[in-house]
Amino acid sequence: MTSAASSASGAIAFTDIVGFTEFTAARGDAEAVALLDHQERLVRAALPAGARIVKELGDGLLLWLPEATSALRACLDLLDRFADDAEASALWVRIGMHWGSPTRRGDDLVGHDVNLAARIVDVAGPGELLLSAPIRAFLDDAECGLRLGPPACASRPAKPGRGVRTRTASARVMAEASARPDAGSRRLVY
Repeated sequence: MTSAASSASGAIAFTDIVGFTEFTAARGDAEAVALLDHQERLVRAALPAGARIVKELGDGLLLWLPEATSALRACLDLLDRFADDAEASALWVRIGMHWGSPTRRGDDLVGHDVNLAARIVDVAGPGELLLSAPIRAFLDDAECGLRLGPPACASRPAKPGRGVRTRTASARVMAEASARPDAGSRRLVY
């Protein structure tokens, strides 16, 4: 086993396919595996230089992105790709993102910052990108092309969950749509 080593600061994101358990029960394992393979291709195509898929976790992925603005753009692009893709359109994807300095363990990332990102995705709704206050602090509205508002105003408490005892402020970025995400139409929900 490789010993732990500190990692540089960056964006830690988790993706989750909402409704994957029901999808698998209704359509079977072969279609579920095909959807996971397709998800991985879509994610790899959306990742900016220097970013990577750290690992697969069932129907979700742990992503590492070294820069906040490109991380935001990549995650929004990923939501758009899922919304626009006929093969993946059967399900919603949600994403939780946090800024931190996780610990490297071989090729894996572990630690409190990873745990926070995992809890943030649990709170995100279908078609949403939920940001922690630390990553929000690194984002410049003009550079992002979004009107996010100041971190203190754009945040809401996320519930502590599964081993995370602290509350963390978060901001929701989601698609405006009644039934499915609409590419390019983004708003912040407080």
